[in-house]
Amino acid sequence: MKKLFGGIDLTWKKLIIFSIIVAIYTAIMAILPITDNTSFRDIAIQFEWWILFGIIIISNSKSPKDSALKCFVFFLISQPLIYLIQVPFSHLGWLIFMYYRYWFMWTLLCLPMGYIGYYIKKNNILSVIILLPMLVFLSYLGFSYLNAAFDSFPQHLLSCILCFSFIIIIVLNIFDKLKLRIISFILTIITIIVFSILNNGIVNPNYEVVRSLEQYEIEVSGEPYISTFYSTKAGKVELIPYDDTYNIKLIGKKGGNYEFKITDDVNTYYFKYYFDKKENTVVLEKIDE
Repeated sequence: MKKLFGGIDLTWKKLIIFSIIVAIYTAIMAILPITDNTSFRDIAIQFEWWILFGIIIISNSKSPKDSALKCFVFFLISQPLIYLIQVPFSHLGWLIFMYYRYWFMWTLLCLPMGYIGYYIKKNNILSVIILLPMLVFLSYLGFSYLNAAFDSFPQHLLSCILCFSFIIIIVLNIFDKLKLRIISFILTIITIIVFSILNNGIVNPNYEVVRSLEQYEIEVSGEPYISTFYSTKAGKVELIPYDDTYNIKLIGKKGGNYEFKITDDVNTYYFKYYFDKKENTVVLEKIDE
């Protein structure tokens, strides 16, 4: 395991081959129907595996510049290739690349993150501070998956376990000094406690419901997007492609009335929904402007 974090001669050829292999595997997980809403598809949606891959690349780079460029090229190859492989299998066809815009922003951020991230190899307190955001992010993802597992056990439970396992694996293999390992774990635990307080509990199961736009006699044109008018602490709204239309996915966290709108190339549609936390019910209705 230790060899993964600094013992690999990471040539450009190896990096490119690794990028392609990871992209093919991720695309397959995104395509196979059996992986839907499971931990196996999470690699195509969330960050935990990509954080691990990035840290492995950084650990085996020869300089800050080498680290930045290799992280950037790894994402520049793997992410668009994932979508390219999915094109023949998706009802969206080439439109599936609309989701790449989000990952392209992270690809650009790989340049500064890879450059700064190189200094985790220095094995000092600065290394701990630089690595901490990734450990916190993994903790956040871990608890998000735990919430999902509570909602529909055992879905995403494996991803939850992997997130916390990655934290342990990364800390133990990046830092040789016991003091730095202890500090890393303590700071991560502190952030977990803070996250728990802000989130009204570490485990906070959400109520989720999916509705089709066809139910509201809406035929969208182009690439619709959602605008929300409430705090993200209250809930979450997502627009998910489905066959020739879209589904609205509502995730309730805090009871109350909330509004959002869906805008496409031609029209804007206004919605409101009420989430009753005690009864775990969602009422969604389309409203006039």
